[in-house]
Amino acid sequence: MVESLSKRVESPEGSLTILDDISFSLHARDALAIVGISGSGKSTLLGQLAGLDVPSDGRVILDGVDLNSLDEDGRAHLRAERVGFVFQSFQLLPSLTALENVMLPLELAEHAAPRDAAEQVLKRVGLEHRVHHYPNQLSGGEQQRVAIARAFAPNPKILFADEPTGNLDRITATRVAEILFSLTVEQGTTLVIVTHDSELSERCTKNISLDGGCIVQTMS
Repeated sequence: MVESLSKRVESPEGSLTILDDISFSLHARDALAIVGISGSGKSTLLGQLAGLDVPSDGRVILDGVDLNSLDEDGRAHLRAERVGFVFQSFQLLPSLTALENVMLPLELAEHAAPRDAAEQVLKRVGLEHRVHHYPNQLSGGEQQRVAIARAFAPNPKILFADEPTGNLDRITATRVAEILFSLTVEQGTTLVIVTHDSELSERCTKNISLDGGCIVQTMS
């Protein structure tokens, strides 16, 4: 749930409003697309929803927890337990293999069998034959599938994706989208996507359009 969320920053010209009085609700297993032109506040809103930044006004309640009630360490702990991330630039560690990248969050969470769990989810995204390859040995689509596997491996309650198909060609983007939504349904994950990709936004159960930091349209 998002209530009267606003974000302002100081600039040489004075106070700049990036998000202005944003309110909406999102239920478990929903898929939300946040759309709008560049500079409309999409990525800032995503960061607020994930607790990566604090609002100037209002609040975000994530899985029943008011993020305003937590300090930075508390928000980081909540993310580690309940949140997954997928980024446009993949954000894989270049010195780790595909398997090791996916194992990392599982090891940090002290999973009982991180290697088995990582191998299983890599198989689910069709990369069982690439587990020992490093990111620079993988195509863009393969790297994004590793990133998706890494995000889903700890079985997060909510997954935030920032332009997950932005660096991919159309055919590869379609395949990645299919994997992303399939895993969301299989694991019962709530999905929030910032995207310019109409194929992604049309598959979501809810769309929010931003302009100038304000919600100008909501579709369910």
